[in-house]
Amino acid sequence: MDWITDIQFADPWFFLLLLGIPLYLYLRKRIERNRFVRLRMSTLEGVSKKPTGRVRFMFLLPVFRLLTYICIVIALARPQTHFSNSRLYSEGIDIMLSLDVSPSMYAIDFKPNRMEAAKVAAQSFIDARPNDRIGLVVFAGEAFTQCPATLDHNLLKAQVEQADNWYLKDGTAIGDGLFMAVNRLADSTNPGQKVIILLTDGVRIGGKFSPLDAAQAAKQLNIRVYTIGVGSKSNSPIPVVDKNGRRIFELDPRISYDEPMMQEIAQMTGGTHFKASSPESLIDVYQEIDKIEKQKIAVDITRRNEEHYFYFALVAVILLFAEMLLSHTLFRSLT
Repeated sequence: MDWITDIQFADPWFFLLLLGIPLYLYLRKRIERNRFVRLRMSTLEGVSKKPTGRVRFMFLLPVFRLLTYICIVIALARPQTHFSNSRLYSEGIDIMLSLDVSPSMYAIDFKPNRMEAAKVAAQSFIDARPNDRIGLVVFAGEAFTQCPATLDHNLLKAQVEQADNWYLKDGTAIGDGLFMAVNRLADSTNPGQKVIILLTDGVRIGGKFSPLDAAQAAKQLNIRVYTIGVGSKSNSPIPVVDKNGRRIFELDPRISYDEPMMQEIAQMTGGTHFKASSPESLIDVYQEIDKIEKQKIAVDITRRNEEHYFYFALVAVILLFAEMLLSHTLFRSLT
């Protein structure tokens, strides 16, 4: 009850009613004096001089009545706190993860590989956002909605674990992956913020849509895009299947992903671009995005005129009930 130290009264004029207390005490004393009958007795022998236990506590009835009156007056004066600051959060936002699952994502510069590191980081991010609807789009040479935005995060994490490129054409259709995520969020009826996290390790190879055209569509729909580029600067071994059907590793001829394009996508949509060169830094990137979005949806609320009269009204009812109960039970024969 910290509000007690900052309490103010909306109708303090009701405190003038407390001036009736001295009048009440005076009239009560006059009435009590006239209630008693004087009897002349020749001796007090046989009359107990000690009051009984019930008589000793008779004073409780007028005390309860007086406290009830005081509590009613305070309640009528409407005690309030005028400034009660609190922080509220929105009910959640819609997030689409757009994940590159092209063959280069199996490069082993991350342990055990980029794909597994990306899955672990994504699942950790999902656990940190229990109130958000989150979905998953995967892309290689084409894009596919692995899971629509949902609050069933156990289902979503299972879909993240199963994400692979075996059912998609080869390539890195970054624009298709981003555009499909935009379409999924465009269908959402959630009035809150909408966010896409686009993760890739490569440059655009194939696909119908330009990444920048997809970013422009996101901007028009007020969808913020965070971009993550993964991989080391040096050539990384990636798994390939040779002409004999054997799985071997070859050096990825690319030095890095298309960083200027990823930065432009993020800047165009109001997001941020991140680089991750290790599994640990990838987890840190997701944690940073989590912090940014929580800050953006936090709202400081100042409530004015928060009423507290209820507490005093409740005490008044309790005291009144106690007085009525005692006067009709324990002190019945004395009143």
